[in-house]
Amino acid sequence: MKLLEVKNLDVYLKTDEELIHAVKSSSFELESGRTLAIVGESGSGKSVTSMAIMQLLPKNIVTYGEASSVLFEGEEVLEKSESQMRKIRGKRIGVIFQEPMTSLNPYMKIGQQVAEAVSIHNPNISGAKATQLALKTLQKVKIPNADKKMDCYPHEFSGGQLQRIMIAMAIINEPDLLIADEPTTALDVTTQAEILDLMRELQQDMGMAIILISHDLRLVKKYSDDVCVMQHGVIIERGTTQSVFNNPKHPYTIELLTPIPERHKPAIGDDVPRIITADDVKVDYVIKRNFLGKPTQVFNAVKGISLDLKVGETLGIVGESGSGKSTLGRAIMQIVESSGDICFHGKNIRTFLDAEQKSLKKDMQMVFQDPFNSLSPRLTVGEIVAEGLTVHYPQMSADERREKVARVLTEVNLSPAMINRYPHEFSGGQRQRIAIARAIILEPKFVLLDEPTSALDRSTQIKVVELLNDLQHKYGLSYIFISHDLSVVRALSDRVIVMSEGRVVEMGTSQQIFENP
Repeated sequence: MKLLEVKNLDVYLKTDEELIHAVKSSSFELESGRTLAIVGESGSGKSVTSMAIMQLLPKNIVTYGEASSVLFEGEEVLEKSESQMRKIRGKRIGVIFQEPMTSLNPYMKIGQQVAEAVSIHNPNISGAKATQLALKTLQKVKIPNADKKMDCYPHEFSGGQLQRIMIAMAIINEPDLLIADEPTTALDVTTQAEILDLMRELQQDMGMAIILISHDLRLVKKYSDDVCVMQHGVIIERGTTQSVFNNPKHPYTIELLTPIPERHKPAIGDDVPRIITADDVKVDYVIKRNFLGKPTQVFNAVKGISLDLKVGETLGIVGESGSGKSTLGRAIMQIVESSGDICFHGKNIRTFLDAEQKSLKKDMQMVFQDPFNSLSPRLTVGEIVAEGLTVHYPQMSADERREKVARVLTEVNLSPAMINRYPHEFSGGQRQRIAIARAIILEPKFVLLDEPTSALDRSTQIKVVELLNDLQHKYGLSYIFISHDLSVVRALSDRVIVMSEGRVVEMGTSQQIFENP
């Protein structure tokens, strides 16, 4: 008997303005011990399909087609009550969500959260017994010094460690099916391999089936047995991983398998002025203080880095999770405290007065790594994108702002009709595009891009890379591009910095770094 059978699944989502047909007559099946990958562009229906299997879509906005069926071990899931589903979720079906920081409670210690996952489903396992099982599971997913990390909070972990914690919570009850929704989205290549090797190892030990939702075809090819390709809510191609990759039939599948084209841009001359210059930048985080408030333990996140960026240039910064890439970027943007000099057009920004600082914020914009946390859930997309215009161009009328917002949304491949929706109504990739729109609407001189393509499928990545290149050419923008995706870095960057443990270990032109590291 099949572990999971999805037949003619139609999912309709109701919004204030329309009824969205998010998943259209989709069918697939999965046997124990096998891995099925679901791939497709942002908004194609991948995550909605997985949420339907788990019955996690809000009851007040979702309806299913009359012929829709989701059978788990022969039982119809769509007919089960909420109390019945609670006995299945977390115990028989585990899930790893796309954004671990939004899935973990920031006020609870990690040990408590993992222990809670087992005690809720097993009343006979609680207290010290649940804590001991949580520790063993954290050790199983290779959290270093797990006994000490049990008392830490989510913000004290790197992205890769947070994903391991999510896996621990998902597998602690030894589920029959594990749904992994973009489990490696914001992780570097090394950590991606570690996470997926870990999932494969756990699968072999426990015999569970896995649904792997991903836009990273390189990982899908290596770690899945079967593939479903989705576009606009429809499964347009399915088969074994080998057959789909070696002989794709649908034009969209062929497009997904197309590599990002390399950039052919003339070299920037030595006489071009510098827009950003950073000298001996250091960032230290205080871990412990004594009773007088004096630091007794300090973590050196960035250890004396110097760099420069020319007008119209793109500087790529790469490195594994926890190497200090994002921290360096935040220091340049003055979001975290740092030491060392940072100059913008030759002026030390630490000496700027209030009026100069306000003007600087218009000229220096940032696209953050996690769009869910950087977009206000209480504002519509139109209000989010227009917020900078309201601050820096108060003389603009509401109609002028709305017109400019619509134009920028179109530039980042989003429909202006989405202007009145809220962030939670979008996929992870769509939220990234909203974040890019918010940054470029002010036509800044410099943009710091922190993993802007991490949640995007290959075809959308190509479009975003083309968009960023076009904007750079049109407005003379300068970029610092932080990423773990080396193909995207190569397609965008003129020069590359490689970071490890808070230091620069290599620096050179893109060609030098990629052809002779």
